Amino acid sequence: MENKENSAREQEADDFLNVASVKEDWGGDGRGRMNLSGRRTAISPEYLPRKYQFFDTNTVSHDPEWRINGMPDDVSPGRRRLLTWHDCGASTSIIILPPHFKAASGIFTADLEIFVLKGAIQIGEWKLTKHCYSFIPSGVQIGDWQVLGSEDVEIIWMENDYLQYKNLSNNHPNARLNEFIPVLDSKLLPWGKTDTFQFEVAKKKYLRKDANGGGVWLMAILPHYDGRDQMIQSYNEEAYSLFGYIDIGNYHFAKDHFSYTPSFSTLPRHITDDGGLFFVRVDRDLSQVATVLSYPSQNT
Repeated sequence: MENKENSAREQEADDFLNVASVKEDWGGDGRGRMNLSGRRTAISPEYLPRKYQFFDTNTVSHDPEWRINGMPDDVSPGRRRLLTWHDCGASTSIIILPPHFKAASGIFTADLEIFVLKGAIQIGEWKLTKHCYSFIPSGVQIGDWQVLGSEDVEIIWMENDYLQYKNLSNNHPNARLNEFIPVLDSKLLPWGKTDTFQFEVAKKKYLRKDANGGGVWLMAILPHYDGRDQMIQSYNEEAYSLFGYIDIGNYHFAKDHFSYTPSFSTLPRHITDDGGLFFVRVDRDLSQVATVLSYPSQNT
């Protein structure tokens, strides 16, 4: 049975530009290709609808011999903490690559997003350092990879479907080159406003907008923030705490903590004295009416 599943996945990898995305469970059609719906997490092997999950990524066990599917055996393995995943192959992980890591140029068979947490890595002619972001659509040819310096590189690694590496020297004819983001240094981006009433006093830096209006951004929540009410989120969200904290109900969401919030979850009141900085991914346009609904509790 396992061999049949592997063969089916390999066939999909060969036809990767024709693989349909998962329909979002809030009613979306999958155009965003993020495949955040219906994920399992490191603390729940089964998908739990409408149940938010928060956890400290440092408590998740490592896979000490992680390799990109299809990479040659002589490429040094990295370490992986698998945070969320979907049966279609989409996943979000923390990847640690050693200083001697090198990999040849090629293409990937699924969209790949990376956000650097620590260290530096060269990808082709582009250097990515702390808090740099890249979006590599399936079929786009990229240059050689090499970790720079003597320290490990730590990356939030987001595969948006079943991903394989292929040693090809050219772009696929139908690759979405117009969406390719080789490197984006978030430190150089201006802060803008958020899209929802609940976080209007926070600041936001867009890293990428996807086809249906969702996307990836950094959000800075200012000190003394108090959301006052609990809220219903009508979309899927992943978030990682880079700095500071926010208390969500009784949970202290601090540095290195991760959240997966399925659509239509009701989240408790958000409050912080000191503020924080968070990396966020969402599969819906939050500027649309009723994507976030305040829901006063009886105890407020």
